Amino acid sequence: MEVINTTGKRKTSIARIYIKKGSGRIIINDNRDYKEYFPTLTLQYYVTQPFKVTGFDLSKYDIYANIQGGGVTGQSQALRLAISKALVQMNPELRPALKQEKLLTRDARIVERKKYGRKKARKRFQFSKR
Repeated sequence: MEVINTTGKRKTSIARIYIKKGSGRIIINDNRDYKEYFPTLTLQYYVTQPFKVTGFDLSKYDIYANIQGGGVTGQSQALRLAISKALVQMNPELRPALKQEKLLTRDARIVERKKYGRKKARKRFQFSKR
């Protein structure tokens, strides 16, 4: 098996991953384990969710990820999308299970820009009748 390369995006985060035969490690940004990079259980769940949904054996592969931009939640969800796309590339039979859990859909919601004449994107200044 050669190296499989995919990308995932969420908000302003971009995750590029490389999967190859190995011992089941997920390494982020060259030297950090995913449990160290994503300290909370919720974020760790996002990363491992594609494996739990499909029953795919992670212990035979190593995942190397480069993640940039955004916050930790966006980064973990971008990594989840990239891993899901890589699993489909490795085994197309996993696609229906991942599709049912909406793990192959890119969440396109991003922050709305601030408008001029307002405090934030939608917040207005207080109206005074008199």
